Amino acid sequence: MLGKLDTWLTEHPKRKDLHGWRRFIVEFWFFGLKEARACLFAGLFFIAMFLIPKTGWLGISRYDLLLIFAVSVQAAMLYFKLETWDEVKSITLFHLVGFALEWFKTSGGIQSWSYPEEAYTKIGGVPLFAGFMYAAVGSYIIQAWRLFNLKIKSHPPYWLGTLCALAIYINFFTHHYIGDYRWYLAAFALGLYARTTVLYTPYDTTRKMPLLLAFVLIGFFIWLAENLGTLFGVWRYPNQIGAWASVHISKWSSWALLVMMTFTIVANLKHIKHTISVSKD
Repeated sequence: MLGKLDTWLTEHPKRKDLHGWRRFIVEFWFFGLKEARACLFAGLFFIAMFLIPKTGWLGISRYDLLLIFAVSVQAAMLYFKLETWDEVKSITLFHLVGFALEWFKTSGGIQSWSYPEEAYTKIGGVPLFAGFMYAAVGSYIIQAWRLFNLKIKSHPPYWLGTLCALAIYINFFTHHYIGDYRWYLAAFALGLYARTTVLYTPYDTTRKMPLLLAFVLIGFFIWLAENLGTLFGVWRYPNQIGAWASVHISKWSSWALLVMMTFTIVANLKHIKHTISVSKD
């Protein structure tokens, strides 16, 4: 069924009869549908996060149920060929990278946030499902790449993109001991991707936008999702222990940088590399 839906979403003959506001409405509608489809795993995961009772179900804790649900959805997507083995390997890498960051951030000496509920599937105070929140971002980018027939123009050399991604990830750890170089890294990324353009097809016509803008927009929506996650008490920051408060706006920049790092991993997939044009100057 999803295969037929994907075909319907992506295969459209050129319609020369669409102009003005009618074309805008049609393209905006299909843009929204493709975004929703690309968010399949992320959307289902967050719906489960909000619907599963805080007390768990049938004697199984909420965190354990979320892990079972996330693994089941990923297995189903692989079985129905909505993801390839190479993509699953990348998503697994996102999970491991995210879990390592979660383990560090929730450790006794740092305590940037915490997971207050009990579960059998917690390691070092971090439930195993937490890594899937990062994997969901990777899954979204992979699905969007296919559905929107994405192409990247004037991409920086891969080694520079990888260096930037590694520096971003390392800074998430080191800023607790030395200075926070987030804004220096953001400035470096701004120069690195200043000319990079993403080409995407919402309906039958290719559109373009700055890649940096895409990073910022995706980061913003993840920040909104994080606010919902803390509102439902799945995890919490120190300032939310007494009563809920919105996640600080500075987290938006952190998520935008993390999206940039995730993009770099996806960009190295074999079937995606051919859609990327690396700048020669």
